[in-house]
Amino acid sequence: MKVVIAVALAALALSACRADETVRAYGGADRIWTLKELGGAVFPATATLRFPKEGEISGQGPCNRYFGAMTAPYPWFDAGPIGSTRIACPEMAAETAFLRALEAATLSEVAGDVLILSNTEGLQMVFKVID
Repeated sequence: MKVVIAVALAALALSACRADETVRAYGGADRIWTLKELGGAVFPATATLRFPKEGEISGQGPCNRYFGAMTAPYPWFDAGPIGSTRIACPEMAAETAFLRALEAATLSEVAGDVLILSNTEGLQMVFKVID
């Protein structure tokens, strides 16, 4: 019985020590990232991305606030499912493109004040830190 308790306590201790392995831990935390380019073109609206807690993303699209899960280990990226408020605005096409791209991204790279999300199909999203 003592062995079972010792093993259970050891497993609990190891799970408590698990470090954040997401993009948040590799330079993404405590910053607000603004989308500057999508697919090689200047993004025509304002959209932000944050990593508020381990396993979470959130931000403001051109029209709505959004939120979702993000648990893939860096440099992988897997956001979703993404939920959002539902307010219509003139930039709905830009918002749709932004949220679809965010869900399609599979790789991340943080280099100073630049965050690049991409995938193997040619998607590229370039974010910069808001000053």
